[in-house]
Amino acid sequence: MDSPLDIIYIDNHLLVVNKSAGMLVQGDITGDLSLLEAARDYLKKEFNKPGNVYLGLVHRLDRPVSGVIVLARTSKAAGRLSQQIREKLVKKTYWALVEGNPPQRQKLVNDIERTGATSRIVKTGTGKSAVLEYQRLGTVQDSSLLEIDLSTGRHHQIRLQLSNIGFPIIGDFRYGSKRKFPNRSIGLHARTISLKHPVKDEVMVLETAPP
Repeated sequence: MDSPLDIIYIDNHLLVVNKSAGMLVQGDITGDLSLLEAARDYLKKEFNKPGNVYLGLVHRLDRPVSGVIVLARTSKAAGRLSQQIREKLVKKTYWALVEGNPPQRQKLVNDIERTGATSRIVKTGTGKSAVLEYQRLGTVQDSSLLEIDLSTGRHHQIRLQLSNIGFPIIGDFRYGSKRKFPNRSIGLHARTISLKHPVKDEVMVLETAPP
């Protein structure tokens, strides 16, 4: 059987994949195939590795979101990537297709609190700070394409903050969208991620086109 992975980059330290919308990153109670499971299976077969294959998950994407995701092939790489994330040295850019016609540029700053499977905006000083900036790339009829620079990585942050200003992501019924998107996905795509290679002394910009 062919691998369901769309591989962007691979070496001895990293495996970078374009996750399809609707695919779990990590297994859950549904029992559906996850990205981690598929990636481990791919590495085991591709490199003829016996036993368990190490693969470190250093960041996540929600199930209905597509785009670039970085997996660590060694514990050293996982530790160094996690350190970069903690120090806010990793830059992520997203594209979002939203309902309506938002301002050309805007910076959104809110306090967010996770409440089970969702998140909500709370009074300043009572939650975790969530910061993003966006620019509108274009508008067709009553839909707009936004490019988003994410400064923090809170649960459902982009989805919640855009919905809060009246421009929900298309297909995101959880946060107020009234329009469907194909295959229960939403109009959110992790476009690029910029990070320092965990072993080589070089900055990598990993990019993937939206579906």
